[in-house]
Amino acid sequence: MIVSIFNDVIGPVMRGPSSSHCAAALRIGKLARDLMDDDFQEVLVEFDRNGSLPTTHASQGSDMGLFGGLLGWDAADERLPGAPEALRNAGVNIRIETVDAGDPHPNTYRLTLFSARAQHSIIAISTGGGMMEVINIDGFKVSLCGDYHETLLYIIGNGQALAKDLAELVTVDEVCLLAYCGKQLVQVKAAAFLSDEMIAKLRQVCPILAVKRLAPVLPIRSRKDTKVPFTTCEEMMVYHAGNNVPLWKIAMEYEQARGGLSEGEVIEKMLGIVRILRRSIQHGIAGTQYSDRVLGHQSGKFNDLLQGGRLLNGGALNRIVLYVSAMMEVKSSMGVIVAAPTAGACAALPGAVIGMAEEMNLSEEDMAKAMLASGIIGAIIATRWTFAAEVGGCQAEGGSAAAMAAAALVTLANGTFSQAVAAASMAFQSMLGLICDPVANRVEVPCLGKNVLAASNAFSCANMALADFDPVIPFDEVIEAAQRVAGQMPRELRCTALGGLSITKTSLAIEARLAEKKATACDAPRCGCSH
Repeated sequence: MIVSIFNDVIGPVMRGPSSSHCAAALRIGKLARDLMDDDFQEVLVEFDRNGSLPTTHASQGSDMGLFGGLLGWDAADERLPGAPEALRNAGVNIRIETVDAGDPHPNTYRLTLFSARAQHSIIAISTGGGMMEVINIDGFKVSLCGDYHETLLYIIGNGQALAKDLAELVTVDEVCLLAYCGKQLVQVKAAAFLSDEMIAKLRQVCPILAVKRLAPVLPIRSRKDTKVPFTTCEEMMVYHAGNNVPLWKIAMEYEQARGGLSEGEVIEKMLGIVRILRRSIQHGIAGTQYSDRVLGHQSGKFNDLLQGGRLLNGGALNRIVLYVSAMMEVKSSMGVIVAAPTAGACAALPGAVIGMAEEMNLSEEDMAKAMLASGIIGAIIATRWTFAAEVGGCQAEGGSAAAMAAAALVTLANGTFSQAVAAASMAFQSMLGLICDPVANRVEVPCLGKNVLAASNAFSCANMALADFDPVIPFDEVIEAAQRVAGQMPRELRCTALGGLSITKTSLAIEARLAEKKATACDAPRCGCSH
C-alpha cells in the first residue's frame, strides 16, 4: 500500500498511550467484528512469547483498543478505557494466552472468534503509528490494510472462472484467488462492496459458501493504479528540481496524488487536525486526571512559572516544552490526541509547530502547512522503514518526530525546500540509537523527556539549517542507518519493558504499586472503574 500522510503519518485521532497498541489493535478488532457479522460470544487472543505484546498488551492499551474495535467503537470514543469490561458485560468470554507461535513480527495479534454458528480466525500485525495489516484469515494468506471495501467469497469449485467473471462484470481494483487445505477464497478489493445482485450472478458460476464484507478503517482509501510523484528523498529532490516551491507544497501535491483529494480538501483536513491538537494542548494545561499513570499534572505549574517569569529564559522553546508536556499528559489520561507520527511521540511535532507558530503570531493555516511539510518527511520514513518502537526502538518514534518537526519549523520560518530537508537529516542523525524502555510499562517516562528532547533537537536543527549548516549525510542514508541500528538493538530495548529504565528498582516498584491499585479498584463492589 502506498503511504498516505493522513493514513500513516499524521493520524489517527485517538485515545490511549500507544498507537501501535491502541489504534492499530482497534482497527484489527473492527475487521474481526466484520468477519463475524457482529455476532460472537467468545474471543481467544494469542500473543507470541518472543514478541512485544505478552509484556505490554494490558498496560499499553492493546486490550483496550482490540476490545473497543470488537465493540465497533471509534479510536476517539470516550468509552474506550472501559472496553474490556464492556465486552465482558456484553456476554463475550475473553481468553488471552501466550503461545510459542514463532511470529516474525513483534506486534502480532492472533484472534479466534466463536459464535453459535461459526468460527473464524485472523492474524494481523501492528506496523506502527496505528497502521496494521491482516496477513491471514481462516488459514488463507491475505494482505488487507483497511484501505478498501473488502468482499470475501468462500467458494467451492472453479475459482478461476469466478475471478474471471468478476473482472468482466464489475469494476474492481483487485481480485485475489487464494487456496488453503483444498478450500478457495476470492478476495475482492474495490471502492464499494459487491452487491447482493452481483453475488447472485456469481453463484451461477460456482457455489459460494459464505460472503464476508470487511469495511475500510482508514481515512484515505486506495485506488487502482494510484501513483505518487516520489517515494524517497532523493526522488523528491529530483521532482522539486530547484523550482523554488516550499516543502509543504510538495507534500500537498503528493497527498493529492495519493488520496485523489483537491488542494482545498488537503488543507481542510490538516486544519481540522491542527484544531484538535490546539484543544488537546489547552486541555492538558488546564489539568488532567487518570488513576493508572505514573505522572500527575505537571504542565500547569510549568505554565504558572512561565507566566510569572520564574523559569530560565528559553524564549520560544519554553512555550514548546509547555505544549509538549501538556499533550503528553492528555495522552496519559486517555484524552483525545493525534498520532504524529505515533501516540508515544505524539507531542514533539505539534508542540513544536503550534508553540513556535503562536510565538510568531502565525495563523492556523500556517500551522497546517508546516504540518504538511512534516508529513512528507514522515511519509518518506514510513515508506522505507517504520515508526514502531517494537521494531526500531525510540529512534523510530522520537527520531522520526524530531526530523518531521525540524522540517516543519523551517517551513514556519519561510526557509527553503533544501533547508527543510537538511534540518530533517540533522535532527534524525542526532537521535540514532535511542532505545525504548518505558518505566512501569507505561508510555510516560522517559517518553515525556524524549518528546521534549525531540522538539528541542528540532528547534536547534531548524535554526542550523536556516543558517545553511551542512547535514553531510543525505536523509535517505540516515533512514538506512537507523534501520541497521535497529537490527543491532536487542529485543529488550525495543518497547518490551525488559531493559533499560524499565527494569530499575524504582520502575518495578511503581509498576507493582499501580497493579495493586488497579486490582483493588476493580475488586471493589460495582466500582465502575474504567480499567
